[in-house]
Amino acid sequence: MAVDLPTSSREIRLAAVPEGLPEPQHFRLVETPLPVAGPGEVLVRNRWFQVVAALRTLIEGGVEGTPFTALRPGDTLYGPAIGEVVAAPADSGLRPGELVSHWLGWREYAAVPLASAVPLGDVLPDPVAHLAQGWVAYVALTQGLRVRPADTVFVSGAAGAVGTMAGQLARLLGAGRVVGSAGTREKADRLVAELGYDAVVVRGAGPMAEQLAKAAPEGIDVMLDNVGGEQLQAAVGLARPHARFVLVGALSGQLAVEPRGRDGGMLAPVELDSFQLIIKRITLSSVSGQDVPELLPEWNERFGGWLRSGEIRFPQVRIPGIDGAARALHEVLAGSHFGTVVVEL
Repeated sequence: MAVDLPTSSREIRLAAVPEGLPEPQHFRLVETPLPVAGPGEVLVRNRWFQVVAALRTLIEGGVEGTPFTALRPGDTLYGPAIGEVVAAPADSGLRPGELVSHWLGWREYAAVPLASAVPLGDVLPDPVAHLAQGWVAYVALTQGLRVRPADTVFVSGAAGAVGTMAGQLARLLGAGRVVGSAGTREKADRLVAELGYDAVVVRGAGPMAEQLAKAAPEGIDVMLDNVGGEQLQAAVGLARPHARFVLVGALSGQLAVEPRGRDGGMLAPVELDSFQLIIKRITLSSVSGQDVPELLPEWNERFGGWLRSGEIRFPQVRIPGIDGAARALHEVLAGSHFGTVVVEL
């Protein structure tokens, strides 16, 4: 059946690199001709895309060694998205109307390379759940450090996209006590009431080390770190012998008003006591879902089962329309939302 397509598509472009945190005026909503899928591409109408704090890194010029391209004025933003196939090569195996995930969000229509368009199927009860960051937490907690029964787990940045999933996963994987950090008391209360955290410390509500000592009186066995900075520093001081720390994010740098070093690159500095790392035999590592793509089907199957049984929740905020996307990014960087933030087109 022929599909009536518009002649144009809208997208969000970077207008200027800000001096501090990006605000809506640093972006432009631009109308462009409808993209044309070339050989080896599929035309996708985007339905949802995720708004992530990591875009700040790309706007500031990126970090050397990462696979993501820096954004410059005039560039269209990009990030995780879910869209509906409009047209695809006959031999691609994709059908019009089928949902796929890809990385060309922040636009209404996209010409996506076939290799980057991943069919979703029905493994998850809600297609938007494919934008959940539980995959990152799952890899960290099963491959990066392996949670053990009775572990006390500390999740920094617990109210964000990764943290809201990580605490629940730690509990499902056997943790004895789960502690988080958040930017406001309201978020802290929600983490305890809705997502099973035992205690949550609040950034700015007092010395982090003192708050954390009260929240984890027996010390910390595992840390899943989304933030770095003073929270990582405090956790090292409270670590038990043979504690395992895994780093998955650096929000302390991404959300800093002045994030650049002398050479202009983005930094997330932290001062750690090497004596503590050595004496306590602390393992400090990092992990990425890109390291073990073969585990993604396993995660989707377990996540889908947990969602259907109600054993896990997917906290999310949906922003209607691409017109609100730039404002949504500003709000994410300001810590205004709880869980995963998604623009719904």
